[in-house]
Amino acid sequence: MRIILYTGKGGVGKTSVAAATACKIASEGKKVLVVSTDMAHSLSDSFDARLSNEPTEVGSNLYALEIDSVLENEKSWGNIKAYMEKLMVLKAKKNIESEELLVFPGFDELMSLLRIKDIYDEGIYDVLIVDCAPTGETMSLLKFPDLFKWWMEKLFPIKRKGARIVRPVVQATLKVPVPSEETFDDIEKLYAKIDQLHQLMQNKDIVSIRIVTTPEKIVVKEAKRSFSYLHLFDYNVDAVIVNRIFSKASLDGYFEKWTNIQKESLTDIAESFKGIPIFKLELLSHELRKYETLRNIGDKLYGAADPVDILFREKIFKVEKEENGYTLAISMPFVDKKELKLSQKGDEITISVKNERRCLALPAKLQSLEIDGAKYSEGRLKIHFSSLEPVPGSP
Repeated sequence: MRIILYTGKGGVGKTSVAAATACKIASEGKKVLVVSTDMAHSLSDSFDARLSNEPTEVGSNLYALEIDSVLENEKSWGNIKAYMEKLMVLKAKKNIESEELLVFPGFDELMSLLRIKDIYDEGIYDVLIVDCAPTGETMSLLKFPDLFKWWMEKLFPIKRKGARIVRPVVQATLKVPVPSEETFDDIEKLYAKIDQLHQLMQNKDIVSIRIVTTPEKIVVKEAKRSFSYLHLFDYNVDAVIVNRIFSKASLDGYFEKWTNIQKESLTDIAESFKGIPIFKLELLSHELRKYETLRNIGDKLYGAADPVDILFREKIFKVEKEENGYTLAISMPFVDKKELKLSQKGDEITISVKNERRCLALPAKLQSLEIDGAKYSEGRLKIHFSSLEPVPGSP
């Protein structure tokens, strides 16, 4: 199964582009499912059809669903939720506030991703198109598996072992329930599923992300930031879609001032994303709704290109051997050096860019080495590690 995610700033037309892409692929004979992970779903509006948490047929070979994160939460929590509920109502009665507090920040997004993993495992469809939430929420969605995995690897083995020892004492003296073996089993299952999800999302032969933007400076800047953050988390962006370009005929009169604004933005996009396929769609004179309209626009948007293909691939992380050590090069374009921070602790490094932060386990050959310098230039962060090995030919 091929998985393609569409993301971008709110209001750029992600849903319409995702739906049009799905219609084009389905019309060529592949079985397609288009899924919305946005809490404010609008996929049903695009197809002018009632959608639910289960696939609904909206055209030949084409199915759509809007993920209900509340239902997905209920299915995935199991004994974990029951245990948390026990703690929260230990000294008070169960009420609506305690129910709401059990939905942790980021969990709605995570449940949406886990549903995508389930769909992939079922293998019913040839292509899965994902209409993501606006950029900020999408980044939360995509980085959560990585963060959850890191926390589980650090804390879970200790906590489970300790719980077995202290459970009888704590429950007898403090009257506080300690997680049962069944609860720990559920946590392990959830962790295993999230780990598999993370591996799937990092598989560049299956998953790619496409950024939707409009030719406006503010929106293009957001697209560049998204591109940098997605590279930081090692996701492959294989295309940029520029939506709502004014036609020449429409730029007379009132909209004449937009001529230079759009021209500058389109030039900026072409120069900034050089090498990455860029697809353009003019602003339509009518609403982009219903199957036939979406299919026609999908044909117009992609032309001779096949949207199912992986349209571009770049190696984001690269380790290079040098005379006096190694360099870890990371492709991170559009980053302001002043907002970039780097630290090392043991065999891990932490990279921060403005409000995004990622902790990375170093490759085996770098784990015993220490950073002795870093440089950011031409869209690449180069971290140098001094070698503990003697340089060939040296005394």
